[in-house]
Amino acid sequence: NNMIDYKNNKPFVEGVAIEDIAASYPTPLYIYSQKKIEDKYKKLKNAFNAEIFYAVKANSNQAIIKLMSRLGAGADVVSVGELERAIMAGVNPKKIIFEGIGKTNKDIAFAISNNIRLINVESIDEIQRINKVAKENNKNVDIGIRLNPNIDGQTIDKISTGKKTDKFGIDTDKLQEIFQALENAKYVNLIGISCHVGSQIFNIKVFSEIFIKMKTNAQLFLDKGYLIKHVDLGGGIGVTYRDKDDELDLELIKLELDKCFENVPYQLSFEPGRYLVANAGILVTSVVTIKNNGGINFLITDAGMHSLIRPALYQAHHDIEVVDKSNSELITYSVAGPICESSDILDKNITLPKQKVGNLLLIKDTGAYGKVMASNYNSRGLPVEILVNNNFFQKIHQPLTSQEFIKQDIIPEWLD
Repeated sequence: NNMIDYKNNKPFVEGVAIEDIAASYPTPLYIYSQKKIEDKYKKLKNAFNAEIFYAVKANSNQAIIKLMSRLGAGADVVSVGELERAIMAGVNPKKIIFEGIGKTNKDIAFAISNNIRLINVESIDEIQRINKVAKENNKNVDIGIRLNPNIDGQTIDKISTGKKTDKFGIDTDKLQEIFQALENAKYVNLIGISCHVGSQIFNIKVFSEIFIKMKTNAQLFLDKGYLIKHVDLGGGIGVTYRDKDDELDLELIKLELDKCFENVPYQLSFEPGRYLVANAGILVTSVVTIKNNGGINFLITDAGMHSLIRPALYQAHHDIEVVDKSNSELITYSVAGPICESSDILDKNITLPKQKVGNLLLIKDTGAYGKVMASNYNSRGLPVEILVNNNFFQKIHQPLTSQEFIKQDIIPEWLD
């Protein structure tokens, strides 16, 4: 898991001292390891005989998208904004898949105009609307069908996407309705099916169930005469957020994959996001103040739920390490952000060397759903992002200053 190396008890990322980065840019800031991302991608690619489409929602910085593209990945996008990011980062449109449950006709027209690989539809209505927009543009459009296979990914409810009661995909009980809609849609070409049942899947039996159901469904479409070229098996490959936890064995997934999809007439693909970037990022924060309330020792940091919302939103865990380990006295702390919300707690009751104001803390495994979900709540601004590569580091996102951010507001004349 660890992207951090220690030399003389000081933390480094790819040969660069974290203290040097923090001296160059204000905290809180995100740091990503290019080598860690490359290693995770190669490990996944080598394990599966399948195409990889990077789920841009996990970390949509264009430098990360460009790196993924250079490694050979396509892009899996869920909004026009992400589609624009992928195109601007140089991803070949024929390697872009447009997902998302809330596509407007304007979104669909934009995707069609950019000649992307395919649009994955998530409702019967969307098939009809794509056909209407395609007809208006006098184009035939390749689509995929995102199916809801009614599989429990055995993850937390807030990141479950494949149960019948979740909002995503088209229920597999509605195949006849899908066939009828496709029959009436003369401007769309069905070339694939897909599914995604949630994030953080660790149970190999869940993957096996996904593979079996998707193979069965692919055969139903083939038997109907549809030329299915692609079967997308989603993402959801679990990653560990505690150094003590065991990593998911990709070889066990590969065994199930190879056993299920032997000699099939279509190409398999996956759309991982978290797996590729989560463990390749850290959030560096400074201790602003130290206080004791009700017997609890609080370290108040400049990073909080505005910088990393996962602990507040999902009760997610991220290991926290100190940069200065010189003090041998150990203290039990709760690490809290500066936001005026009681839920702004990054971790509770963790034992760390005694800290002082100004010390740096490292919040680990924040490469996915970290900066991309950050906000300007309390008008505190967004963090800088840094990419490290083989002894060099470079800023890859410069957020607006507080003045620039405030100037985006427009005060009506009648209030002057």
